[in-house]
Amino acid sequence: MTVFLKREDHCVGQKQFHDQYFDTPDFQLTLRDVWLRRRKLSWELKCPIDPVNGAAEPGREQSLCTRYKEITNLPEIYQRVREVIKDTREDCDADVPPSDEDDSWLSKLELCCFAEFTTTRRSFTLKGEDGVKIDLDQADFGYHVGEIEVLVPEGGDIQSAQEKIRHTAQRLGLNEERRVEGKMTVYLKRYRPEQYAILLSAHNFDEAERRCRKSGPETICGG
Repeated sequence: MTVFLKREDHCVGQKQFHDQYFDTPDFQLTLRDVWLRRRKLSWELKCPIDPVNGAAEPGREQSLCTRYKEITNLPEIYQRVREVIKDTREDCDADVPPSDEDDSWLSKLELCCFAEFTTTRRSFTLKGEDGVKIDLDQADFGYHVGEIEVLVPEGGDIQSAQEKIRHTAQRLGLNEERRVEGKMTVYLKRYRPEQYAILLSAHNFDEAERRCRKSGPETICGG
């Protein structure tokens, strides 16, 4: 599907970044829809957010939008990862949190890189759509994808953000009926088919393929 941006729509920048994603050999993080990523020298952890009271009905907005909490503080990331994998690793006892210069915690928790690629991203704002950003990504393995994004502060108006995404998607001629695969879905299909099959059987890719990517206490994306 082709999306046409008009002259009055504003390109707010272009950047390139290299991502590495980590998990245990038995996929304990991604099976729980938890995504550990290193971008350049910074760590990020994406965790699903439980539905809140007053959220839109699942059949409509949930098919268009996904919500994740992003953690960027390394000690907190370390603690959260330990909590997730502790159920399957009895020897995962408490210890000193890692520093930015120390990667030994990865081997300690049996974490290894399962995906690695570089993305060139162009970002746009749409006239008349405050707080909405459109990212157009080109991955170095030959895949292009776009995403509509709204950042919401913790405790912010989730319904309003979902409505902004829905309205922006309509202006761009998009709808939730036509699904577009995310970068990670395509990457795993091509290069990690075993992991993809396991996640698919666990019904995890309904969420994962529209995973959020930008920093903020809560991120809502549609794409």
